[in-house]
Amino acid sequence: MTSKAKRAPVVIVGAGRLGGALALALQAKRWPVRVYSRDDAGRERARALGLKPATPADLKKARVCVLCVPDAAVPAVSEALSRELPRTVALVHTAGALPLSALGTQRGRAVGSFHPLCAVSSAHDSLAGHTAAISTRSPALRALLQRMAEDVGFAMFDVPEAHRAAYHAGAVLSAGGLVSLADAAVGALGAAGIEPEAALQALLPLMRSALRGIEARGLSGGLTGPIVRGDAGVVAAHLAALPSDIAPLYAQLSRRALRLASERLRPEPRAALEALLAKK
Repeated sequence: MTSKAKRAPVVIVGAGRLGGALALALQAKRWPVRVYSRDDAGRERARALGLKPATPADLKKARVCVLCVPDAAVPAVSEALSRELPRTVALVHTAGALPLSALGTQRGRAVGSFHPLCAVSSAHDSLAGHTAAISTRSPALRALLQRMAEDVGFAMFDVPEAHRAAYHAGAVLSAGGLVSLADAAVGALGAAGIEPEAALQALLPLMRSALRGIEARGLSGGLTGPIVRGDAGVVAAHLAALPSDIAPLYAQLSRRALRLASERLRPEPRAALEALLAKK
């Protein structure tokens, strides 16, 4: 692609957290980006972020229109925009769980998805260092989305349409699932009489240190705790002490940890752990 094509005109639909963060990241890299909203509140949010609201002329000359709207709104927004946009403008959604078919039947128009693996809680969040999952049947659109990803600071991989649900489930486990796991850990400390706020403040640095271990040594190498030490007695004590709504989660995670640690354990402690966890 030419340098001009690499930074083709982009319209972001939606001035919320993700739409704002993506538009700001592209604007910082000198992409000609505009933000489209159907209401005054959305246009005002865009202006407050230092972004330019899209005009009808901007819609006509865009190369790609990126829908940063709630999943449930994607089909309706896509249908409405398809009546306004020339066929030369590609439509791309940012919903991890939705297939390309959510964009409707777009004869002659390139369609795709661009899902940032990033928990965006503010339009001012940095996206650099994360990954974008991309899906499209158009080589030209894929090249443009790849250029976008590179400029924003994303790594990138392609998601097969047939396995999108499994991909998105993994993403949810690593973000929302992590929050739920933290809640369970706070509950476990609560059973020991530790207040939730104090528990969370103590556990967050511990969780960060575990993530650093994974980053440095991989999943198996980053594993710590009684499973990797082969200490069935400690695991049994944990299961007996935990509240009834947390113990099954602990047991399930321990079984998975045992598979990760299996090659590092001697046969006797591994068998003791397997027998203990098989009962739970």
